Amino acid sequence: MVKTFWEAKDFDVFQVEGLENRMNALIENVRPKFEKLGMQYSHYFSSTLGDEFFPHVAKHARRSVNPPKDSWVAFAPYKRGYKSLPHFQIGLWGSHLFIIVAVIYEAPDKVAIAEQLLKKKSLFNKLPDDFIVSGDHMKPDAIPLKQAKKGELKDLLTRLHNVKKAEFLVGRHISKESAITFSEDEFLHFAEETFNELLPIYKAMVNKK
Repeated sequence: MVKTFWEAKDFDVFQVEGLENRMNALIENVRPKFEKLGMQYSHYFSSTLGDEFFPHVAKHARRSVNPPKDSWVAFAPYKRGYKSLPHFQIGLWGSHLFIIVAVIYEAPDKVAIAEQLLKKKSLFNKLPDDFIVSGDHMKPDAIPLKQAKKGELKDLLTRLHNVKKAEFLVGRHISKESAITFSEDEFLHFAEETFNELLPIYKAMVNKK
């Protein structure tokens, strides 16, 4: 039997009661996988995009009461952080796995990013039908891209331009049930394929040719 990369227990950590207990479960089960993915894809982005990328595994260090509802590894061309820049992520909620490129509320250049994405909105037509978009990285829900192209995509990008706290995420969600069937090779291939599809969106975000 082929060993899968993700296991049910990786997703089940978000059912563990209490901050300390959940953090211990995350550190034991999930963080080593994020660190492995961090090494793998920081090299991939560095070689593909020509800038040195660094992995940032979520530490949830500021939490003192509420346990995290999701966790992730992010990738950005800045060693000290990623939140102020467009960045890639692989992460988990209890219900699904996500592979995305994101601009979140800390990014100072959202007006310019939104203008670039609105100008190059046709890039979204080239993404596979199973992609999703979202306007809030704190919520697990997302809108199927196929549906969003009828109007919500433009609304999200316009909001990113006009609203200081607005966010924009695009990528793939994979249900827990599907994610736990991937072997390591299958998952790494799937993640890289997803990132390859997202590279033109990222390049538009950062105005890179």
